[in-house]
Amino acid sequence: MVTHGRDGAALALAAELVRRHEGLRLRVYDDATGLEIRPGTIVRGRPTIGWGRNLLDPGITEAEADAMLEADLRRAKWTAEAFAGDAWAWLDDRRRAAVIDMAFNLGGRIFRFVRMREALARGDYPTAAREMLDSRWARQIGRRAETLARIMRGDAGGAVAWATGTGAAITRRGQ
Repeated sequence: MVTHGRDGAALALAAELVRRHEGLRLRVYDDATGLEIRPGTIVRGRPTIGWGRNLLDPGITEAEADAMLEADLRRAKWTAEAFAGDAWAWLDDRRRAAVIDMAFNLGGRIFRFVRMREALARGDYPTAAREMLDSRWARQIGRRAETLARIMRGDAGGAVAWATGTGAAITRRGQ
């Protein structure tokens, strides 16, 4: 935490007070009831997380979103690597990125793609792509699955981001 400058000491003391009074909650909860928010929960107060962070009013900054994405991508990479198994070693960066994106979206449910995993183990990328698309997941997310399958097949137009080198071209949700 930044504690320099004229108000550094006050900020450090305030941080200790907030930590003591709010407590740390690593899952989103309803600040009115203190109960964890799950699908279907009726929220009476404000969705809150961390050291009492109200998620509705200030939201989060882009820097905070980027930090969260970085942490989430590390977890997704571990999941993707475990999913691909030995095949991970010979996947190129684009295919690794596609599997990481899938793991980011699906979490541990990626392990349900048994035939895709078998195709990766054989280096059969067209079949792996077909298995990606032949799923409820693909029907639910549409373009994202199509983009990832194109990358898996090795199509040149699989993702615009690689053409720019920045990823900036992918701006709409689901692509």
